[in-house]
Formats: sequence, structure tokens, C-alpha cells
Amino acid sequence: MAQGRHKRETNARKMPSVATIAAPVASLATLATVGVGVLAASPQVAQQVGADASKPVAGAASVAATRGEQASRSTLRTEELSTSATFARKASRAGTRDAIDAAKTKLWATEDLNLWSASLGEGENLGEIKSGDEVLVTGRRANGRAEVVWKGKARWVNAEYLSADEPLSGTDGVCSNGASIASGVSPNVVKVFNAVCARFPQISTYGTLRNDGEHGQGLAVDIMVSGELGWQVAEYIRENRVALGVSYLIYSQKIWSVQRGGEGWRSMSNRGSVTANHYDHVHVTTY
Repeated sequence: MAQGRHKRETNARKMPSVATIAAPVASLATLATVGVGVLAASPQVAQQVGADASKPVAGAASVAATRGEQASRSTLRTEELSTSATFARKASRAGTRDAIDAAKTKLWATEDLNLWSASLGEGENLGEIKSGDEVLVTGRRANGRAEVVWKGKARWVNAEYLSADEPLSGTDGVCSNGASIASGVSPNVVKVFNAVCARFPQISTYGTLRNDGEHGQGLAVDIMVSGELGWQVAEYIRENRVALGVSYLIYSQKIWSVQRGGEGWRSMSNRGSVTANHYDHVHVTTY
């Protein structure tokens, strides 16, 4: 889970050095020259290409995606490049167009994401995509950003918040597996229960009222689930937090809250047991 990193990113105002600018341009020019679809060069390789474009450089790089995505590998091959700035611009444009034309993979945004004009921090902010939006990706990544195709143009977004798992849509539905919750809980707890039970019928145990804290007030529900299925439930609730009236979630010793949503899932201290650390249930507190 991503920690401590804002989903939308702040556009840094510090002017980049000539070498910093030259490296991505040279890398993209190389992609157009050899037809490589993935921009995955390590900083060392990128610096070599930017520093001396007259020498061929070869290297392997691994692109690590977020949870739910598969890691991919690509070998970067270079050949002698022209030092002409005009050639580099044309090669960059051609490589980007080829990447757009070849794009076939679709991912989903798990948070609202800014759309940037470039992979560098100095790129222009051109708007945003919403959490749950489907985007077409080219497979090229640089500086923690992934290139996406948006309205026919290449844009860059924070790669950490793209997922290969299509979000479950809607929050309506009625539980049909025989599970139930206590009467007297808040309307939002009822919404959470019905939505989760309708989409995850394999889960049959829900804990609501008891004599402590938010559970005692009827504002919380524990969904008894573990493992990867628990993360699917937690992410579904988080993505539909507004419609379900959710304030915060706890699962697998991590917490996510509306108040600090930009920080993603945050680690919690060890409370001493599987249940206390919420490894065997998703805790949901509503408004």
C-alpha cells in the first residue's frame, strides 16, 4: 500500500538542470528509433544517454506496478543518435504517437489524479481524472508517473494509484445470503451492509452493536473477512465512501480516513493480536 505520498502530486517549482531535461528527451528519442514501447530506463542509464548520445548504451529495467498489477520487464537498446535538437523533438513526437496507437491495456484510477503534460515535475497540470475512471495506458513510465491516453492525447499520472482491478460499481442491492445485522444501527451502516453483502455473498458474518465506542453508538460495522478478499472489500468501500457515508476504515493493521485521504492507507501500531490488528475483519466507521 502506498504511504505518505499524495495522490495528485505537487508540481514542484524548482527549475530542472539541462542534464535532467536532456535525459527524458533522449530516452523518448531512443524509443522512437528502436520501436521500444516501454520507457523503463534506470536513472543511471538515462543519465548516460543524456550525457553522451553518441555512444550506444544497453541495460535492463524493471517496472514495478502497484498492488494488483503485474511487474513487467523491458530491455532498453540504443543506437547512435543525432545531436540535432530538431531530430530529438521529431523522434519524441513520433515515439509518443506510436505508443498511443499501440496502447491496448486499460487500468482504473483508485483516487482522483492530476493529468500532467510530461513525466517531469515541471509539466503542466491539464486537469484530472476521477477515482474509478477507466484509462488506457501506453506502458511507458518515468519518474513515478505512467503515460495514459486521455481524449486522444498522451498525459501522465501518478502510477501508484492505477489498478488492474475494475472497481465494483454501485452501492444499491440487498443481501440475499441470509446474513443480517442488528436493528438500531445508523442508516449508513445499513447501506454498507447491504452494498457489501450484495457484492460479496460469500461473507456471512457482520458485527455491529456492542458496548463500546462507535459500535455502541451504532455507527460501526465489522465485516468478518481476511486475506486478499478483505482488501477487495476495503477498497470497494473506500471507493464508494461518499455514497455509503464512510468516515474511516481499518484493515490488516492499516487505516484509511476521509480526513487524511491523500495519504492513502497508513500503518498502525501493533495492538497484540490478529483481531486487535484487524487482520480477520474490515472495520468501517460511518457518519
